[in-house]
Amino acid sequence: MRRLLVGLTVGLGVLAGCAPRATRPTPEAEKPEPEVVRPQKPPPARAWLEEGLASYYGPGLAGRPTASGEKFNPQKLTAAHKKLPFGSCLRVVNMENGRSVEVRVNDRGPFVKGRVVDVSLAAAKQLDMLDKGLARVRLYRCADKTG
Repeated sequence: MRRLLVGLTVGLGVLAGCAPRATRPTPEAEKPEPEVVRPQKPPPARAWLEEGLASYYGPGLAGRPTASGEKFNPQKLTAAHKKLPFGSCLRVVNMENGRSVEVRVNDRGPFVKGRVVDVSLAAAKQLDMLDKGLARVRLYRCADKTG
């Protein structure tokens, strides 16, 4: 029995001595895993392009060349925009009364701070902005048209 006790004690001692020691982590193990950076989904595109003041240019400029080279006709539904390509179709919505009109960009401007578009006399009539001369508008791309 004594042998059995001695054997068990020695056996347990050997087993305890063979137990793995806590080791210091290697420098690589200390580094936290890099965070996975997932690109955020872009916010949904707003439906409108710009918002601001619209003005109109009238018959005094009739027949004069526009920046696109064509002659200005106040009876056509045209507009001047600073950056949009010539031929682009815009839907201009008067935010004060909800009226809208589709115009074609054929000129550059307006060159007054805060204004986003100059429309022809015909477009201004449809927007019902002749009395005030200015209107708060939103610009949209025309549906099913290029530009």
